[in-house]
Amino acid sequence: MTAIPIHVVDTFDDIREMLAAEYLDESQSYPWIVAFSGGKDSTLVAHLVFETLIDLPPSLRKRQLFFVSNDTLVESPLVVAHMRQTLEKILHAAAIYKLPVSGQVTTPDLKETFWTLLIGKGYPSPNRNMRWCTDRLKIQPTSKFILDKAAENGAAIIILGVRKDESATRKASIESHQNISNSNLTPHGSLPNAFVFRPIVDLSTDDVWEFLASNNPPWGGTHDSLIKLYREAAGGECPIVLSQDEAPGCGTNSSRFGCWTCTVVNKDKSLQGFVDVGKTEFQPLIEFRDWLVEIRNLPEYRQVERRNGTVTIKQGKHIPGPFTIEARQMILQRLLDVQTAYGSELISQEEVELIKQIWAQDLIQTYTRKNA
Repeated sequence: MTAIPIHVVDTFDDIREMLAAEYLDESQSYPWIVAFSGGKDSTLVAHLVFETLIDLPPSLRKRQLFFVSNDTLVESPLVVAHMRQTLEKILHAAAIYKLPVSGQVTTPDLKETFWTLLIGKGYPSPNRNMRWCTDRLKIQPTSKFILDKAAENGAAIIILGVRKDESATRKASIESHQNISNSNLTPHGSLPNAFVFRPIVDLSTDDVWEFLASNNPPWGGTHDSLIKLYREAAGGECPIVLSQDEAPGCGTNSSRFGCWTCTVVNKDKSLQGFVDVGKTEFQPLIEFRDWLVEIRNLPEYRQVERRNGTVTIKQGKHIPGPFTIEARQMILQRLLDVQTAYGSELISQEEVELIKQIWAQDLIQTYTRKNA
């Protein structure tokens, strides 16, 4: 079946037709992996994909679909709650319609969580020059899911809700990747046997909002909660990130829905927006995040040596090591105090236990080096 070129797509009916043609393409039957962050663009893609499946005769619904979301475990609380609730609705409706759809929320490994690395190993709070968080919290967990599905099926097709209209950087990134000849698919730059399909790439932001405001989701309910979320936070989302090329979309001033702990941005606009409309329970989280920024470079909180025991000098300037054990203990206690004030879990007991194990190992290694 001949693919409909994206450049001729002018209406949502065209996009549905293109999705159906791609789904029914007999030249490949690789599973679709719909990247679902819960934001406006990924919600629009999920809506259109779900509608396309419903409209197909049951006998033609042969290709498996996976909705995959990512939870860094330090997501903005309202945003991650919305994402998880919406995904649950999608999967529940898919079961009722008997669609070949399943889903999963990927999370970082316990040894790679934000708190394990920052409080356990003492990694300094991320900034633009040392953004260690994106790869470990976002890229690795979701990439593993995709690579597993590609290995099981020979390949996999990732459905992304990215648009050129998002930013100049996004437009340049999209245009730098060439589609396979006579196809809407693009090989993924860093995931072997994974292809990318961008069905809404040429839509404007107004197109997205007008559609979501005018059409109820096929899994039931309305998109009102999503619209309210954006209105209150005045925000854009930190989308599913699958490679370092896409990482600039996370932790920038144009991306406001992300981790509540994000110290890469100058100001957490989404949480502040929620506080400004009366959700004052998030104020302690904002204050904690701002405090992490303040203490990052204070010499009294940083080790002279790096974790491997070496001292780093660059261009005649000393580069401090991780947070000291004492600073890590201080950060953990303050986080636990914030957790009590907030009233919901911000760090798991498993993380706390692992963190204390790491501290003990670090103290033993430090003692051994000094007495060698």
